[in-house]
Amino acid sequence: MEPLDPHPVTGELLPSPVPPGAGWPGDPADADTPVARTAAAVRRLAVAAPDVPELQARVSVCRACPRLVRWREDVATSGRRASFADQPYWGRPGPSFGDPRAGVLLVGLAPAANGTNRTGRMFTGDSSGDFLWAALHRTGFAAKPTSVAAGDGQALTDLRIVAAVRCAPPANKPTPAERATCSPWLERDLRFAEPHLRAILCLGSIGWDAALAGARAVGWEVPAPKPRFGHAAEATLGLPGGRSIRLVGSYHVSPHNTFTKRLTPDMLDEVLTGLRA
Repeated sequence: MEPLDPHPVTGELLPSPVPPGAGWPGDPADADTPVARTAAAVRRLAVAAPDVPELQARVSVCRACPRLVRWREDVATSGRRASFADQPYWGRPGPSFGDPRAGVLLVGLAPAANGTNRTGRMFTGDSSGDFLWAALHRTGFAAKPTSVAAGDGQALTDLRIVAAVRCAPPANKPTPAERATCSPWLERDLRFAEPHLRAILCLGSIGWDAALAGARAVGWEVPAPKPRFGHAAEATLGLPGGRSIRLVGSYHVSPHNTFTKRLTPDMLDEVLTGLRA
């Protein structure tokens, strides 16, 4: 019999990884959600997703990258951090989180093994997330200054969080092939965001590169030569119909950057506040 652990918010007993439709708060998928097992299936299911909720359901059950599936599930069962050993682990890809009609799309790198991979929510459950959510709350995007676990009442207004890669990778380093396999999910997110979008905020150079590649893939105008990443760097992307949006960079909220003060709360607040205009 699979071991069951109580969810930290609801107390419901759940296995790790949690099967779709088992009762995890906010789980977008159910037992009938189609599962991508190859790169070709990712592209087919992403393009066919009719809306944001169904896209996130399909993202959350993806099994197209064997190395990432094995890693995320190993962490969820035998590799848990000791401080979370009594909690169930999500152990699946991280779906987007936030306002489906957001004017700002935040693009990160990939889930953390004991963060999103545990909590089921982007940038939740680790120090990187703590830094980001505090800033999102200070600048009016987030309902609360902390994001603890799915079901805690956290919500975003006018911003949605996605990632270049949706599974936790070993050593936080997805391979180029894994990034390419995952890219159709982001491309479809860009399509759904397009009618309401005014800006894309990229955390780190990988998020920046993924956003540019995704924009080019869906037919948006991308400057040439390729815009250079940097903190508070900006570029303009052209959308069909003549409208344009801002592409904005920020140093990643990783402990390396925040502990060394390469990225400070004031620096991140300034970038986020600028996105509200």
